[in-house]
Amino acid sequence: MIEYRGFQFEGYNKPKKTPWHKTKSHMVLAKEGDVIKLIRFGQQGVTGAGANPKTEKQKARQRSFKARHAKNIKKGVLSGAYWADRVKW
Repeated sequence: MIEYRGFQFEGYNKPKKTPWHKTKSHMVLAKEGDVIKLIRFGQQGVTGAGANPKTEKQKARQRSFKARHAKNIKKGVLSGAYWADRVKW
């Protein structure tokens, strides 16, 4: 277990839910090289399409999210869009 700013994490780059947070649904202690950063991501109360969207509407939502955030997703482990894409979409 890693403690960072009063929060417990299973390890680096392992996201966890934050149901008590006002606006963000998840957080992760991201580490890339020597850089460590606490990242909060995902809108509270909104479900993504998941890994295997079933309906056409879910598929469209997933495509829209990935297109809208493609530039930020490419930034890698230290961006919130990367984690939202990986966990929620």
